[in-house]
Amino acid sequence: MPRFRRLLRWTLITFIAFSLLGLAGLGALYYVVASKVPDVESLRNVELQEPLYVYASDGKLIGLFGETRRYPVSIQTVPERVRQAFIAAEDANFYHHHGVDPKGISRAVWQTLTKRGGRVAGGSTITQQVARQFYLSSEYSYTRKLVEMMLAMQIEKDLSKDEILELYLNKSFFGNRSYGVVAAAEYYYGKPLDQLTLAETATLVSALKFPSSGNPISNPVRNHQRSAYVIDRMLEDRYISAAEAAQAKAEPMHAKPHERPVEVYAPYVAEMVRQEMIARFGGDILTKGYHVTTTIDGPLQLAADQAVRSGLSLYDRRHGWNGVERHFDVADDADAKALASHLSGIPAQAGLVPTIVARTGGDGSVTVVRASGDELTLPAAASKWTGKTPAQLFKRGDLARVSAGKEVGEFVIDQIPRGQAALVSLDAENGALRAMIGGYSFAGNKFNRATQARRQPGSSFKPFLYAAAFEKGFNPASIVLDAPVVFRDRRGHMWRPQNDGGGFRGPMRLREALVQSRNLVSVRLLDGIGVPFARQYISQFGFDEAELPPNLSMSLGTASLTPMSMARGYAVFANGGSRVTPWFIDEVKDREGNVIFKENPAVACRSCGHNNGATASSNANVVDGFNFGPAQSAAPEPLKTSEPAQAQKPADPDAVIAPRAIDERTAYQLVSMMRDVVQRGTGTAARVLGREDVGGKTGSTNEHRDAWFAGFGGTYATVVWVGRDDFRSLGYREYGGKAALPIWIDYMRAALKDKPVALNEPPAGMVQVNTNGVTEWVKAEDLDRIQQYDFGLEDAVPDESAFDIF
Repeated sequence: MPRFRRLLRWTLITFIAFSLLGLAGLGALYYVVASKVPDVESLRNVELQEPLYVYASDGKLIGLFGETRRYPVSIQTVPERVRQAFIAAEDANFYHHHGVDPKGISRAVWQTLTKRGGRVAGGSTITQQVARQFYLSSEYSYTRKLVEMMLAMQIEKDLSKDEILELYLNKSFFGNRSYGVVAAAEYYYGKPLDQLTLAETATLVSALKFPSSGNPISNPVRNHQRSAYVIDRMLEDRYISAAEAAQAKAEPMHAKPHERPVEVYAPYVAEMVRQEMIARFGGDILTKGYHVTTTIDGPLQLAADQAVRSGLSLYDRRHGWNGVERHFDVADDADAKALASHLSGIPAQAGLVPTIVARTGGDGSVTVVRASGDELTLPAAASKWTGKTPAQLFKRGDLARVSAGKEVGEFVIDQIPRGQAALVSLDAENGALRAMIGGYSFAGNKFNRATQARRQPGSSFKPFLYAAAFEKGFNPASIVLDAPVVFRDRRGHMWRPQNDGGGFRGPMRLREALVQSRNLVSVRLLDGIGVPFARQYISQFGFDEAELPPNLSMSLGTASLTPMSMARGYAVFANGGSRVTPWFIDEVKDREGNVIFKENPAVACRSCGHNNGATASSNANVVDGFNFGPAQSAAPEPLKTSEPAQAQKPADPDAVIAPRAIDERTAYQLVSMMRDVVQRGTGTAARVLGREDVGGKTGSTNEHRDAWFAGFGGTYATVVWVGRDDFRSLGYREYGGKAALPIWIDYMRAALKDKPVALNEPPAGMVQVNTNGVTEWVKAEDLDRIQQYDFGLEDAVPDESAFDIF
């Protein structure tokens, strides 16, 4: 008996000791694990990564930026069937446990005891998965599992079941950069959640298990097998009927990539927004779910894109076939799939789809293979515009571009144009960017020619020079000689500027000189007012004075300027003399819809800050050394004086008034002259628009490297440039009126549709006079300056007289 008691006592002591050791171990383990448990209260204010959204002014999508596709959804808007599918497959007891499911834990423990290695399946509730997604790594260890369980229980205390499920549905990864069930539904099926079928929903749930290797695109067979399990679980939990389950299982797999549809194609604008948002708010702006509304007008942007594509295509076809874009060495036995593989990474450009030639036919046709592997036969007439049949143009392995023809299902041979173009259209009243095209195809080349390409504007720059001359006392009726002139620089180099096409027309009124774009008149005009004054004055249009050449060549448009800066300059004429600043971001909202930025642009205001005083020299005969000669024998007869205008005030009392760049009266005179350019000058093709408020100026440079048309109509100031990125010639006689103006016309036809005609009434401080046989409105203070040019003085100046122009 004593022996039994001793045994019993030692047994009790041993049990107590092991119990104490066990409790101490559990306490230590709890301490270690508890120290790793983060504060779950932050889940209430969690910010999921969400892309940057860019919209046109009417709210239509222009672009999305971000590494992840995620569109967070409120649990209240998730269809019940979708919730049921996730719960049935992932956590049937979700609404009954407190973060940890004992049955799941038992299953996991049993698998741990019976398996020697590998991952343990099961055991994690939806709440545990949320804890792992937000706080833990994918490491498999007992410590991490305990932390996960403790976190899950704490989450259950702090959040409701619906809040937990909402986090789960928005955070989970479904493959192909799709995070959250909404993004997955959109990418795989192009549908919102409430339009998913039961089978489609099951495939999304199935993708959770192996999002990269088991989603419905990467491995449809494996995904379909898992989908059947999801449907069975829903049937077992009585969420669906047997008939619904059978129908869902019979539905064929049909998932395919669906990018979120872009409703307004403006990729160059979208990229500008991305860069500007990063500059303003930092690099993480692409994950905060900001919504940016731009000033872009959707229909006008579409018209601009179509005008540029059509204009460049017409230009390119005038110069014939470019030759084969690229050739691939292909095996003789290569089938359609093998041929299509060569097209990987070659994007479609402006509707020109890349294909590879499989074979040619005796009837002149060719059979091509698209990137999808489909074959397409192009008949002999598909390349009629080239003067040759497709079989004469291509051989097997050649890359061929095709585009849609006029008939449904018709395809024709096409080519990427050799030329490029840019279009900028501003609201002249406040500088808002309404449409912009930076090139023929953003997919082909992301270089934004509208804002980055510095090209010589040629004669389209002349209105700025004329405005500077009008500030010095000239007016549209002033006479300047169109005759040969020679200048010599300090190094003895001779410069003999010429008119385009040669020839001289003698004394000309400035209005006619601009209408006919006479170069020598512009050179003499700049020489008369002085280069330093002209540079300083023209910089008031928004140009950097440093980018304006400090010599007489500036008169011919040799400054290197962007289409955007030219549009800004022309907006000054269109709005009556105010310098507006181009802008394109109207409003920025955060993911909650709070406005964090709203633009308040400076707006033009006619007669605001108007100055009727003279700023030029008071000497009637000499202006900066330019001799006007003796006065007319009879002074011009004043006909009419403009009515004094009331000081205009902006409609919005909070509006910011744009600074005045030039006298409103000067703007009136130049607008009147540039309207004449359209009515009877180098821009007469624009008369087809049938509007009297359309005006502008063509521009061409040496060897036809650049073609421009800059102008205005209604409230828009629009500039079009056409050229080649390599600065090579566009071709013989590719002037601004031929290469650029048709694009401008096509765009402005859409922009001005149903818009009222803009008036051009003479502002206060002007007098209508008869001078040099014509009637003009001139500034009141210039009335005594109107002189007749002394041609005899010009004859007395030797042709080889030297002038310092540099």
